[in-house]
Amino acid sequence: MAIGITHEVTVLILQLAFIFVIARVSGEIFERYLKQPSVLGELVAGMIFSPYLLGATLSFPGIGQLFPALSPDSLEAQSNIPVAFPLYAIGQVASVLLLFMAGLQTNLVSFLRYAGRAGIVGAAGIVIPFIAGAFLTVAFGYANSFFEGHALFMGAILAATSVGITARVLSEIKKLDTPEGITILGAAVVDDVLGILVLAIVVNLVESGNIDPSAIGITAIKALGIWIALSAFFIYTAPWIARMWSWFRTPGSSLVLTLFACFLAAAICESVGLALIIGAYIVGLAFSNTPIAENMIEEMKGVYHVFVPIFFVLLGMLVNFQAMQHALLFGILISIVAIAGKLIGCGAAGLACGFNFLGATRIGLGMIPRGEVALIIAGYGLTRGVVNQDMFGVAILMTMITTFLAPIFLVPVFKIPGKGLRSLEYAN
Repeated sequence: MAIGITHEVTVLILQLAFIFVIARVSGEIFERYLKQPSVLGELVAGMIFSPYLLGATLSFPGIGQLFPALSPDSLEAQSNIPVAFPLYAIGQVASVLLLFMAGLQTNLVSFLRYAGRAGIVGAAGIVIPFIAGAFLTVAFGYANSFFEGHALFMGAILAATSVGITARVLSEIKKLDTPEGITILGAAVVDDVLGILVLAIVVNLVESGNIDPSAIGITAIKALGIWIALSAFFIYTAPWIARMWSWFRTPGSSLVLTLFACFLAAAICESVGLALIIGAYIVGLAFSNTPIAENMIEEMKGVYHVFVPIFFVLLGMLVNFQAMQHALLFGILISIVAIAGKLIGCGAAGLACGFNFLGATRIGLGMIPRGEVALIIAGYGLTRGVVNQDMFGVAILMTMITTFLAPIFLVPVFKIPGKGLRSLEYAN
């Protein structure tokens, strides 16, 4: 047993060592030579060295394959995760740190100021892509009606938004704390919460043949209630907690103790059906308005640069190119609908909420990437037998396209001079 544990730990350490190198080299190439965000380089590195492509060919003397193809009977394979759970778990910790940092870099007062706009944008980003995705699935013959499982799950997959991708890009270009950046992140969090409710409705309808309003109502109350209660608790208590943390004199104490609160909130959110990253963002946002925020941001930078690239490399490793081949045309059209749905829906909502065309375009582009959220929904449908391998491949293709294209368009549109609001209520 001891030898087995030692072997597993050694493999994990080697995997992390390799990921550190490919993330840094690929990120440097993309940022320095291609003039693109380093996150794209990390995603591409993950795609190339995933177990689906070159990863399975990498081996280390005495250890064997670094990223072996998993047995179809393994728990990871059944969950559509191509890497071992210890490595995947580290990636999830990295996503928590990413959103915690994003929350710290967001001004709480500004966030509350734009919370209403974010809610409207998030809702618009759910409705339009869901309807468009479901109808396109029916139009291509993958479902006989709007209310069949394939159509409903494809709609739910298109409704998702990856807050992690956009948060990383906005952080790199230092646009997190702008009206558009705050609205995008707030709307993406709203999308995550509403996405849980949409998924609950879809699963309930597919499995029972009808919608149980009481079950959906309980899910909605629990999800929204926990979200609001946690936000209110940490926003109210953060100044007091920060003063308590200041009692500690050991270097790094305030960061470690705040991460305790971050991980606790993340675990609570996950346990009630919300995402880990929602709890992390809540705590980061709450502490952004405290005296220790600036010090925590400085202390987090080293941790951030070590862990966060792991998340994006692993996200790239989820891409299975072989699964895309059988429904390539449908996947491309679904990807176009996915982009247009967020761009039009969220952009129109932005226009209605006081943003000008430039600001609305930034918001629409920022809401495009689907990332891990869409894959989680697709994997859930696959394990339940509602989505087949072709549909799962379509979801992978759509996720890859939206995740890859969004930063390419988002960075230039934020570099265009000019405010995003129609009025002068905001100034840099």
